[in-house]
Amino acid sequence: MIDLKGEERIAAPRDSVWAALNDPAVLQHCIPGCESLEWTSPSDLAALVKLRVGPLPIRFRGEIHLTNVNPPVSYTISGNGTGGLAGVAGGSADVTLTEDGNETILHYDITATLGGRLAQLGAKLMGSTAHRIAAKFFADFSAAAAAKTASG
Repeated sequence: MIDLKGEERIAAPRDSVWAALNDPAVLQHCIPGCESLEWTSPSDLAALVKLRVGPLPIRFRGEIHLTNVNPPVSYTISGNGTGGLAGVAGGSADVTLTEDGNETILHYDITATLGGRLAQLGAKLMGSTAHRIAAKFFADFSAAAAAKTASG
């Protein structure tokens, strides 16, 4: 099991950050290795992500579900994916947006589980990979949300 908790300050108002969190084009651009992300229903998305985890190049095909949706304050995002012979991954994140002047603080609490060869790679490697992916996502997302606000 992998647990990540933290917060990210984003130079954009909460409504803009909420809109970006629900825009598949923005998310696809920000999720490392995301090849496709599209709505399949008002609360579900289909995703295809290609990542390198340690020595393994993996292509995950999965589903993402939004629950506990409280616009523009919070939601729970959960998902699961299969990576073929590499194994499976699943998890959830509670996301809360707090206004701070003209900026937004995005709080997150992520839990992920792995199965198959991924689980055999070890907690240290998987934890460092998860931290790297999260750091890249939040840096790109913060820039995208701020740019979207600046452009209008």
